[in-house]
Amino acid sequence: MLWIAALVAAILLAIERVGYVLIWRNPAGFTRLCSRGWIFGKRDPVEALYRLFLVFKCIQVGVFVAWWSLFDGRFPPLPSAPMHLLVIGAGLFVIGQILNVGVFWRLGKTGVFYGNRLGHELPWVTGFPFSVVPHPQYVGTMISIWGIFLVMRYPHPDWIIVPLIQTLYLLLAMRLER
Repeated sequence: MLWIAALVAAILLAIERVGYVLIWRNPAGFTRLCSRGWIFGKRDPVEALYRLFLVFKCIQVGVFVAWWSLFDGRFPPLPSAPMHLLVIGAGLFVIGQILNVGVFWRLGKTGVFYGNRLGHELPWVTGFPFSVVPHPQYVGTMISIWGIFLVMRYPHPDWIIVPLIQTLYLLLAMRLER
C-alpha cells in the first residue's frame, strides 16, 4: 500500500511542476490561452497563473493531509515527532516560509508568477532572499516541506517519501526553468 500511495502522491504532485514548466517554456502559448479566457476566464496571464497556483496548492495540501491521515489512521492527523524534532521541524518550516515570503515581497505577484516571461518588464532583483540562496522560493518550499513532514510523520518510515518526491520535482524545475 505504501508504494501505491507514493505513486498516487507523485502523480498528483507532478501536476504543479509540469504546469509550471510548460508555462515557463511556452509563455506565448499560455498567453494565447489566456487571451481567449480559457484559464479561469482570466485574460491576464499573471492572474491566470496565480489562480492555477491556488489550485496547485490545494492539490499539494490535499496530498499532504491524505498522506498523514492514511498512515496516521487519525483525522485530523497529529504531529508524531518527539519534542526536540518538533522544534527543529517548526524552525525549518519558518525558515522556508521566510524565504518564500521574501520572494513575494521582493518580486510582487507579477514577478513571482512569471511576469518576465509573460510580457512584463521587471527589474532584476539581487537583495534578500536572492542574496542568500539561489532559487529562494524553491529552496524555501523544500525546507518547509521537510520541516512539516519531520513534525507530522517522524519517526515513521514513510516520513521521508513525500519530501523526497517534492525535492526531486523542485530540483528538476530549477534546472528546467533556467
